[in-house]
Amino acid sequence: MVDAVARRRSFDDMNCSIARALDVIGEWWTLLVMRECFRGVRRFDGFVERLGIAPNILTARLRRMVEHGVLEERAYQDHPRRVEYRLTAKGRDVYPVIVALLGWGDRWYAQDGPPVVLMHAACEHRADPQLVCGHCGDKLDPRTIRAIPGRGAAEPAPSLVATAATR
Repeated sequence: MVDAVARRRSFDDMNCSIARALDVIGEWWTLLVMRECFRGVRRFDGFVERLGIAPNILTARLRRMVEHGVLEERAYQDHPRRVEYRLTAKGRDVYPVIVALLGWGDRWYAQDGPPVVLMHAACEHRADPQLVCGHCGDKLDPRTIRAIPGRGAAEPAPSLVATAATR
């Protein structure tokens, strides 16, 4: 059986940061593996147990995440060699994406209430993660944002520019 990741088209040539990120973390099992990493799971058997994922699928996902520097392997046993998977700085930077998906899922699909609540360890209160402007602190909303070409743009990306339909 050919891995679905190997069969699908790569976005590597697309000049779009979203597409390139999805090339690495956009498959659903990968995001669920990331979720478990943020919950402290590090070992292969732990991922299998928590996710119910087939070992061959997990092996392929972990290999890809290590190849892209999202996770790193650390040996915890030499004979036989066994490794655990640790988040790298690149992997930890996925956390806001996971939290955003959690919030969206809670809002639209958790009719009986959220299955998981995030608590801020520093103040011991329920966390209320928000996407805000790094300059003024205002909450960001697609109706208040416009996308303009960045330094790496070959040409303007009209699909990223807010239109009247999103305002």
